[in-house]
Amino acid sequence: MKTSIIESDIIIGMLDTGVWPESESFNDIGFGPIPKKWKGTCQKSANFTCNNKIIGARYYLTDGDNGPEDFISPRDAEGHGTHTTSTAAGGLVSQASLFGIAKGTVRGGVPSARIAVYKICWSYGCSDEGILAAFDDAIADGVDIISLSVGSFIPFDYFEDSIAIGAFHAMKKGILTSNSAGNGGPTPGSVVNVSPWSLTVAASTIDRKFVTKVKLGNGQIYEGATINTFDLKGKMYPFIYGGDAPNLTLGVASEFSRYCFPGALNATLVKGKIVFCEYFTDYEGVLEAGALGAVFQDTGNKDFQFSYPLPFSTLNVNDGRMIINYLNATENPTATIFKTSQDNNQFAPFVVSFSSRGPNPITTDILKPDLTAPGVDILAAWSEASTVTEDDTRRTRYNIISGTSMSCPHATGAAAYVKSFHPTWSPAAIRSALMTTAIPMTSNNNIEGEHAYGAGHINPLQATDPGLVYDAGEIDYVKFLCGQGYTIANIQLISGNSSSCSEETDGTVWDLNYPSFALSSTPGKSITRVFHRTVTNVGSAVSNYRAVVNAPPGLIIQVQPSVLSFEYVGQQQSFVVTVGAELGNSMISGSLIWDDGVHQVKSPIVAYTSIML
Repeated sequence: MKTSIIESDIIIGMLDTGVWPESESFNDIGFGPIPKKWKGTCQKSANFTCNNKIIGARYYLTDGDNGPEDFISPRDAEGHGTHTTSTAAGGLVSQASLFGIAKGTVRGGVPSARIAVYKICWSYGCSDEGILAAFDDAIADGVDIISLSVGSFIPFDYFEDSIAIGAFHAMKKGILTSNSAGNGGPTPGSVVNVSPWSLTVAASTIDRKFVTKVKLGNGQIYEGATINTFDLKGKMYPFIYGGDAPNLTLGVASEFSRYCFPGALNATLVKGKIVFCEYFTDYEGVLEAGALGAVFQDTGNKDFQFSYPLPFSTLNVNDGRMIINYLNATENPTATIFKTSQDNNQFAPFVVSFSSRGPNPITTDILKPDLTAPGVDILAAWSEASTVTEDDTRRTRYNIISGTSMSCPHATGAAAYVKSFHPTWSPAAIRSALMTTAIPMTSNNNIEGEHAYGAGHINPLQATDPGLVYDAGEIDYVKFLCGQGYTIANIQLISGNSSSCSEETDGTVWDLNYPSFALSSTPGKSITRVFHRTVTNVGSAVSNYRAVVNAPPGLIIQVQPSVLSFEYVGQQQSFVVTVGAELGNSMISGSLIWDDGVHQVKSPIVAYTSIML
């Protein structure tokens, strides 16, 4: 992997729960002086010290946000911020693992980059005031990229969204904001952080998966889907069905105790045993009853895993039935739960079930998410003030968790990597490079298609040489907002300027110079949209790009002109894409690729019906 000579001058602003500065991932050995452009500070605190890796740290506390476990400093008490920060820019650490699971060398996307920490989130939330103040400070401090693995449970319009407002101000100063798409999937229209001036990142799987095997006394072994950090050494323990251990003292019947809800189990009968439960609710019922471990039958998605505070595995329904048969037919049933092992995930990458989906609920004809990045079962640094999981007492320096919070810093690192090669590129140019070089994905694994993965799976190495970029700046976004009918007052809430709308500043959503193309309509209706785009040559000085169109049945795509010729780097050429679609009740997707024989500048084209929202 090639490394830019100025990577160590790149500063990533992490807006999160803070950081654990003593983590080996933030060791500053080998780092030179702090970049001269840095204007920030390390906010004084009795328990926090910066270095030449973590060069700045601030915290933003609003009354009522913090709990007794919080540090009133940039120090991370929860783990989330330490995990995301090390994913984006942590240094190389060998032999890292979660109690031996996933052992290997960890590193962030840009291990030589510097980190500026802005603690905006506490035990009880992340305030809008703190978010906006952190954006203002990060911009003034001189960061190059902002990473924000934070979002609301429901999408807000741009002028009501502190993250969108902060990201707009960052964009004006040449700073790209990388956002998580949310964990509301696979519900359609659940994507958040959808402002077109930021990068919206979905979460996809990696080529490693974790399995937790369960062995019965009859020798049968079943594969479950959890992260089990406990090692029972293969010892067989008494195995009991939750339905055979009802808490009669509380009047619980076996029809209820088989689900192992809190209070449903007889502690005397299950203590020291492994319990089988017919439906996955939570671990609390078996934990409070004193069970040694638990095996749950689970009908949910198995494409990501959690850790638990006791030996634990979840099995599919068919395997669950086999275990029930064994329990019913065996006088003294036994079982053991093995420590988690890892296997190859041959279907990766695909967008994980929890990753929020489009269509974009705020601006339907802007495709969101923009792209996807690894966000499942990610090993990264952890706060030593936090435990492995809830109701646990064990501490760890590295932890495995999942979420679009994990995919966002992967994209942040990739954006910083591109920035290190092209320090003058705008936020839109960097986002364009990431999107147009993304690895195409297929609806075979994600039926929602581009509404799940956007332009595709991130490809950082290719993104440093995209050939062409779709650029945009403040005036382009103001035109977009005017064309969308936002009032002057609301636009000014977003931009912070005395913006006004006129014929010159009234642009359609289809003319925003975005690297993807989206159009929506009502079911059963034909629709035609015209898109105007301009690309900037950042590849070979003299080059000719030919339009390659992929248009499945029901989609007509015309590109004029079909050849773009460039004579120097920085030259711009414009073109028009006309898209016609015959829509049923779902979506049709195609693509446009500009190809010069060296670069393939890829853009998805998606037509869909409003019934998907």
